[in-house]
Amino acid sequence: MGSSIIQEQHDIIIQTIKNITAGDWKVLVIDKSSKRIIDNAVKEDDILNHNIANIERIEERREMNPSMDAIYILSPEPHIVDCLVADIERRRYRRAFLVWTSVLDPKLRRRIDNCPVAKQQIAGFDTLLVDFFPRESHLVTFRDPWSFPILYHPSCNGLVKQHMQDLAQKITALCVSLGEYPKVRYYRPKNPIHEASVLCGHLARFVSEELDEYAQFNPNFPPPSSRPQGVLIVTDRSMDLMSPLAHEFTYQAMAHDLLPIKDGDKTTFHMTFNEGTPEAEEKDIELCDKDKVWVDNRHKHMKDTIDKLMGDFQKFLDQNPHFTNANGEATSINAIKDMMAGLPQFTEMKEAYSLHITMAQECMNIFEHHKLGDMSQIEQVMATGLDEDNRKAKNVLQSVVRLLDDEAVSPSDRLRLIIMFLLYRDGVISEDIKRLLAHASLPQQDGEIIENFVHLGGRTTRGGLKETKRDDPPLFPIDTKIPIPEDSYMSRFNPLVKSMLESLCRGALDQTSFPYVKPPLDPNEDAMIGQGSLRAAKPSWAGAGRRVADNRQRIIVFMAGGATFSESRACYEVSAAMNRDVFMATSHMLTADLFVKQVSDLSVDKRKLDIPMERPTQTAPAHLFERPGLPMGQAPGAQQQGGPGGGRGGGLPGGPGAPRRPVQGGLPGGPRGGGGGGMGTPTPPAPPASAPPTTQMGNMNINSHGHGYSQSNGGGGDGGHRPSVSSDMGTPGKPHKLEKEKKKRNFLGMKKSSKDH
Repeated sequence: MGSSIIQEQHDIIIQTIKNITAGDWKVLVIDKSSKRIIDNAVKEDDILNHNIANIERIEERREMNPSMDAIYILSPEPHIVDCLVADIERRRYRRAFLVWTSVLDPKLRRRIDNCPVAKQQIAGFDTLLVDFFPRESHLVTFRDPWSFPILYHPSCNGLVKQHMQDLAQKITALCVSLGEYPKVRYYRPKNPIHEASVLCGHLARFVSEELDEYAQFNPNFPPPSSRPQGVLIVTDRSMDLMSPLAHEFTYQAMAHDLLPIKDGDKTTFHMTFNEGTPEAEEKDIELCDKDKVWVDNRHKHMKDTIDKLMGDFQKFLDQNPHFTNANGEATSINAIKDMMAGLPQFTEMKEAYSLHITMAQECMNIFEHHKLGDMSQIEQVMATGLDEDNRKAKNVLQSVVRLLDDEAVSPSDRLRLIIMFLLYRDGVISEDIKRLLAHASLPQQDGEIIENFVHLGGRTTRGGLKETKRDDPPLFPIDTKIPIPEDSYMSRFNPLVKSMLESLCRGALDQTSFPYVKPPLDPNEDAMIGQGSLRAAKPSWAGAGRRVADNRQRIIVFMAGGATFSESRACYEVSAAMNRDVFMATSHMLTADLFVKQVSDLSVDKRKLDIPMERPTQTAPAHLFERPGLPMGQAPGAQQQGGPGGGRGGGLPGGPGAPRRPVQGGLPGGPRGGGGGGMGTPTPPAPPASAPPTTQMGNMNINSHGHGYSQSNGGGGDGGHRPSVSSDMGTPGKPHKLEKEKKKRNFLGMKKSSKDH
């Protein structure tokens, strides 16, 4: 697939560290949030190999180290800034090189500037726009499932604007990391019935403003490229409500839907190897791009996946006969464990095949026991509105009711069937919903879940018999003249994201439903790109040894409210079929169960949802502000001073193989920092709550927010398209360029001289 956003983020982080260390040993200081970003893309050894003597957490107790410089890679949160100020005032390290994972709020910047010893202590100030989590080479999430209730819960209106600004910064960070300054388009639904129908338009404008501001302060952005200008399409979950509900039978989507896969900072599946033998071992195996068997098979149909896994495994055994006995069967671990100890690569490969054959077989067992094949036939009809012959479907209700009567169909699948039927019918009267729930032996409380779909634009209930079905044409009509292959009957429904991308690549995407934030000067521009160009094609004279630059246009899709694995698969498929480089970004990945649960939460008291934006403000740990005194119960194993000869054993705290951190009791020793005496824990003022309700989204101001994308001029920038914005500290108390800019804005943040889009 060529480019990889995982590799891009890895290179950005490592290059920043390498530029700052410049061959000299330094300490790396991180916080809880920045650690998650770093862990996701960079191995600990990769960091330690670039003159990092130790890795420390800023929130934890640390030794004074006034003889060594420190690189701080921090998240721009108020309590983290307080931790940093405490370090600076105490002169914990010789000098500090500050690197932020996203843009620092001007108020927090002034908090640092006002520190009396800031000019002497701070040697560099850098901003990396890396506040996102690459999950696959072309799939990015923000690990933020709370985005769904914030955007769609009626009681979360006051959080919408700030959350959309946060999303815009993260999307901008992704674009900058890819070196793309894209044209921005967004989904605008026809005849919407939900309040959040304007969500995509406002978010797209927020992103456009962020990109413009970044480009204004960084003249080298975007970097030179022979690729056509990229496109960013902002859409949301309301565009396609069927994809999260329909059963999908490609390997990755099916496994996440049916198996107990843990999806946290890592995606893992728990499995017992060598079950039933003395060597039985339980493991949590990570499913990621490092697993070649997973990458090669995750987008294949399950039948093809099983055939390929079994064929490849047999080929592996044929090429390595020492894994089989005289009868051609795999030998036990006991017989070959000594040999395998010297061949770890074979052990990993054999375990990988064992893992995926087991997962695939478990999926097929559930498929058969719960009648998923029978369910899929009617699901495909309801999702497409057509039968296998591309004709208008008949007897849909009878088919649904027959499955609701079947005990093999699980309660969760029955609810999915009912919801899909109601969306297909564009709603029925309330009494009919109650009858369906009773027939399915589901609690009447599930009717509330069904009603909540109205917040996403799905009509499930009609006011009465006189209220007819809406006659809105489908967003992407199906060409009924093209016959459906018999082996595709159970997978003929495609997520609307795929149809959207195919239309975009052909230059035929409707500008009414998908308008531009800034229409291009040439209205035929996309059509020309859609017809292809010589630059995007591989010339016939390009030999096998000649490397051809990847000149494919990049397309970034942001799906607000969560994306499905079928939609991420569609992005890879369009990339391959249409000669594009398509990236999917979203707040979080959805399975059917999670989607239904989140829709059900739209009628729950929002105080029970534990939304992070409404949690108590975090504060810096009190021990950072304690006066240095006589050591009290100092823990053994103080950290070593860094250098080529030692001090590299620290590693990422909490990471695999990392040693236990010292000093849980006792006060940090060392010389007292300037200005540190009598210092109490600072309590920065809470940011003002300013977000209009969803119903007033139409009046929301979407001009520049003034986040301070200043031009790179220090702190270890390496040029190119690396998303780094650096600046000198300047004179404390003197307004920065950003602050002067802010004074020119009115109370809504709009430049007085600017015009509305």
